[in-house]
Amino acid sequence: MQYKALFAVAGMALSTMQALGKPFVIGYYPSWKREQLAHANLSKYTHINMAFGIPTSTGSLWFAGDWFLSQIVADLHTVGTKVLMSVGGWTDSNKFSAIMKSPSLRMDMINAIVKFVDSYQLDGIDIDWEYPGRPGDTCNIIDMANDTPNLLRFLQDLRAAFASKFGNKNKKLITMAVRVQPFDINGSPIADVSEFAKVVDYANLMQYDINGGWNNVTGPNAPLDFEQGKAAQVSFVSAIGMWTKAGWPAHKLTAGLAFYGRSAIALEDMTEDLKNQYQLQSNNVPSGDLEDTPSYDDCAGTTTVSGTWQWKHLRDQGILVSPAEAVLPWVRQWDGVSQTPWLFNPTTKQFISYDDPESIGIKAKYAASNGLAGVMVWSVNMDYNDELVDAARNYLA
Repeated sequence: MQYKALFAVAGMALSTMQALGKPFVIGYYPSWKREQLAHANLSKYTHINMAFGIPTSTGSLWFAGDWFLSQIVADLHTVGTKVLMSVGGWTDSNKFSAIMKSPSLRMDMINAIVKFVDSYQLDGIDIDWEYPGRPGDTCNIIDMANDTPNLLRFLQDLRAAFASKFGNKNKKLITMAVRVQPFDINGSPIADVSEFAKVVDYANLMQYDINGGWNNVTGPNAPLDFEQGKAAQVSFVSAIGMWTKAGWPAHKLTAGLAFYGRSAIALEDMTEDLKNQYQLQSNNVPSGDLEDTPSYDDCAGTTTVSGTWQWKHLRDQGILVSPAEAVLPWVRQWDGVSQTPWLFNPTTKQFISYDDPESIGIKAKYAASNGLAGVMVWSVNMDYNDELVDAARNYLA
């Protein structure tokens, strides 16, 4: 599907979404960025997912920010924002497979979650397993045949435990962060996810990190649509299509928005072909913004940088003087298929794919037009003067 046809949808989907109530604007709150978020206006979000609760090998749960969690929950409840704990994440999904395959460990984890939600007066739990039945971080152990069926059993039992402890009057949410394709069994996405949707309140689509330094060509971090035959053949649009085709209701999905971009080093001067954002790149990822410091991977035994550029640092590190105007020698381009901007510096050959208020607005509008529950943001600390969250809210209102 190309972008010219993206909004040729019936008005019924938008009316359905509006009938369900206020659109969701869900933001992930990285606990290690607490100081940066001290003055953030989190009331612009309907839900905040605290990141991350860490599963242990015994099925217990711990959270490094437990010392300030109660205050955040109280403050956000005052402004009507719900607070959930997100469990797992990219670097801490390595215990999920072993826990899920053991009935006793599954129940230990469920009991730990129920206790945690009760103790901190949370509104629910978000499961961020990256990924059931598919490799994620290098440390992860996977069971390609059984991860997904075991996850369903866990979610069904968690729903029952929440109902037993809290009842319907104080119903707790179960949400998930999910990739751009449905869960895998034996290396392929399953065709029917409807049983999951029966016990999960909504799934947050991670429609970003689609292209990056792992490719051999430059390309969009979070394309609205993909270009046929160029780079990864998945996108914001295809993710929604695949999940709904597999039986997940659109009104129980939120669309993922990236408040950051990814960089690479092109092998040629991309200004010589500014209509083409797909050009050969080095396998050495450059440093991103000022917060992109080297990190050590215990499993891989390597020290690397991510190459990420948060929106706020594209704006405050002298690259973008306004949302749509770059500072020389940087050149800004807009891609008509992915509906995203990209930047190139001919001096350093650095390429950056990212989202700005225009591309965020286009995605939010597509989500609303297709009856989704709203949008999800990774992550709330990356915005600049609320430029991106306001763009999303404007199209969801």
